[in-house]
Amino acid sequence: MSRIAGVRLATAAAGIRYKNRDDVVLFELAQGGTCAAVFTRNAFCAAPVIVAREHLAKGPVRYLLINSGNANAGTGVPGLRAARETCRLLAGMAGCAMSQVMPFSTGVIGADLPVDPFAQAIPGLLAGLDEDNWQRAAHAIMTTDTVPKLATRALSLSGGDVVVTGIAKGSGMICPDMATMLAYVATDAAVPATDLQTLLGRAVDTSFNRITVDGDTSTNDACVLLASGASGIVIDDLDGDDGQRFAAAVAEVCGELAEMIVRDGEGATKLVRIRVESAAAADEAAAVAYTVAHSPLVKTALFASDPNWGRILAAVGRAGVERLDVDRIRIWLDDVCIVEGGGRHPDYTEEAGQAVMKRSEILIRIDLARGAVGTEVLTCDFSYDYVKINASYRS
Repeated sequence: MSRIAGVRLATAAAGIRYKNRDDVVLFELAQGGTCAAVFTRNAFCAAPVIVAREHLAKGPVRYLLINSGNANAGTGVPGLRAARETCRLLAGMAGCAMSQVMPFSTGVIGADLPVDPFAQAIPGLLAGLDEDNWQRAAHAIMTTDTVPKLATRALSLSGGDVVVTGIAKGSGMICPDMATMLAYVATDAAVPATDLQTLLGRAVDTSFNRITVDGDTSTNDACVLLASGASGIVIDDLDGDDGQRFAAAVAEVCGELAEMIVRDGEGATKLVRIRVESAAAADEAAAVAYTVAHSPLVKTALFASDPNWGRILAAVGRAGVERLDVDRIRIWLDDVCIVEGGGRHPDYTEEAGQAVMKRSEILIRIDLARGAVGTEVLTCDFSYDYVKINASYRS
């Protein structure tokens, strides 16, 4: 991983839920850096989401304090009190304002967050801050993830070189309505806060907001973009060549992390791209793509490598698209056309469909023949292990 000058990280084993592993992460942003973030739209958003929003709105952010194993969600006033107390503890030891700390949590919903482990861990976190701790941080934020998720890009701009690096966690309860479970991206470029927020919103819309594992939007979703400015390279014109190239790098990092989340979906055995073409509007393209992606019947057929194309057809038909002309729709499994003229393509064979469904990566392409708008959603199959993992998650 490429380090980011001006961004230091540390991890600690606080024992909040997990034993004998790091479960708390601290990010430190250099003085003068900027921060942007997007959060879940779930009405039952977690206490740390509420506090993080409040603190981001108040001004410059210096620290991100993250814990895994306990979501501090559905915890009411005590949860808010705990989230604020962790910020107060860190601020007192770091010598900054409490509002300069943004808290984040992920894990079991409905359990009270203990504060004492933070008080014990924070001194070590501050002492252990280092620019090279990205790998350790990626491990520490994991819950049901089976692998850490990291991505990086280096690019040369007209004024010099900059780096974009990010980590993420998430493998279940993934249907982001803003971002993923948790994602943290940083750069050494100098970017005004308003531009940084614009960049992040655009990147999230084409990456984290286009993935789904199980259709569940978490209470704790958050995605943060930090800009330290340590490189001295200023990005203040998003429409200029440098601005566009930098934005593309941020989007690529987010896209790579988003794909890693789907590949690591709980019990997933296949990565599935659902591409909708020739829709009349963006919302109907997304509606069709997500209806197919969320269908348990489609997802279980994918796991079984069963070319049961009727399930895909049925999902498209119930996506809520008004005045849908089914006779004009065409559907493919990779390069095999399975539906045309309102039914099975005349050249389709079960053997051809089976060959595609046995692959570890599959493209389902749907042509609505209604316009010129398209979208792509990443998802995965449903296996026996998805049920096992989620049935025993709290035990």
